[in-house]
Amino acid sequence: MSKADKIKILYVDDEVNNLNGFRASFRFDYNVLIANNTDEAVNHLNQNSDIRVILCDQRMPDKSGVQFFQEIRNEYPNPIRMLITGYTDIESVIDAINRGNIFRYIKKPWTDADIQSAIDEGNKFYLTNNMLAIKNEELQKAYNELDKFAYSVSHDMRGPLLSILGAVEVAKSIDNISEIKEMLELMHKSVQKLDDLIQNVHEYYNLKRGELQISEINFNDVIVGLKDFFDMTGKMSNVKFATVVNQQETFRSDEVCLKIILNNLLSNAFKYQRKNNGDKFVELNVEVNRGNVLIYVKDNGLGIDDIHINNIFNMFFRATSEEIGSGFGLYNVKDALRKLNGEISVDSKINEGTTFKVIIPSK
Repeated sequence: MSKADKIKILYVDDEVNNLNGFRASFRFDYNVLIANNTDEAVNHLNQNSDIRVILCDQRMPDKSGVQFFQEIRNEYPNPIRMLITGYTDIESVIDAINRGNIFRYIKKPWTDADIQSAIDEGNKFYLTNNMLAIKNEELQKAYNELDKFAYSVSHDMRGPLLSILGAVEVAKSIDNISEIKEMLELMHKSVQKLDDLIQNVHEYYNLKRGELQISEINFNDVIVGLKDFFDMTGKMSNVKFATVVNQQETFRSDEVCLKIILNNLLSNAFKYQRKNNGDKFVELNVEVNRGNVLIYVKDNGLGIDDIHINNIFNMFFRATSEEIGSGFGLYNVKDALRKLNGEISVDSKINEGTTFKVIIPSK
């Protein structure tokens, strides 16, 4: 077992012979740090956040082991605290256990088996606590996300619906055809916004609930389906669309996740174009090489301000109000990439365009 794989423990004792003997006995089983006093022990804790178990002798010259554990408990709550003590200290030990300052005590004189058993038990408790903390953090994040999701979905659904209802009421009293067309255009944009939201909510649900379905991916076939749709979008918006696929080897992944990634990146590239640009384009480049797929989606559209770059993958975040969007698409892209162990980066300049780079390993 390498040193990096061993449990890191800290042993505190004012007797140098005890420290050296302890390290000699357990250096092959654990990553052992030693401290001759409590100040030295705190320095170790500052420099080693991965210490799992602290063993401290009760009889220390500057303070007792119980006092030391009381002092460090709030600042260093994660390491499991164990006291090495004799029978004469048993009352203070029981009090410390009851108040939660120590996990257990080890009686003097101890044996190697006593220490190993205590450390292994403490490590199991440490791992359980850490897993529980991670789960609690994930649960809190899920609750926060759900609150934001519920509020934003209801808000983003009601907005377009109220716009449509308002346009209908106004249109009832209008006889002029051109004014009616304006109302229809307003309703059309509201319906588009609703459709965009519903599509992204559906993708969000698939990503959260669905298990990966791994299969061989032919990117030429995947792109053909997308190209048919986006060619039509390009003609309607006067945007040139070019695709390049280079795949000479087998690639395995989840096709639904890949399509969610490509569809959302391309949708944004077409959506956020500069209206007065006479040479609008979107480029998709896919290359499979050495077990990875490298995807570039490039456009010469509105671009993204530097102050927004770090937020564009957050749920419901929108960097611009110039075009219809739910703020859901890039969040779904990031979530899909997380499931595929993929990575994404973005390079963008205002009024020059944006390039997304995606790397996904084969399964």
